[in-house]
Amino acid sequence: MPLMTLDDLRDILVECAGEDDSNDVSGDIADVPFEDLGYDSLALMETAARIEQRFGVRLPDEQVMDLETPKAVLDAVNTAAATA
Repeated sequence: MPLMTLDDLRDILVECAGEDDSNDVSGDIADVPFEDLGYDSLALMETAARIEQRFGVRLPDEQVMDLETPKAVLDAVNTAAATA
């Protein structure tokens, strides 16, 4: 069973969007690029920080910048958790 699910990530993405409700992360977003979802590099860094707080998994900044989709984030987090 994965440590982090798409619903977990979706909750974090909504929190990181702040007051901007234009970022729609409902539906099947697993393979949708973050750019198409309206998330920039700053939002992804904030997402990574919240993942570390909640799940205890730290992703290096360079790796975070290379993660282009929610599925890529989930794979990275769950792989890091499994090897820790």
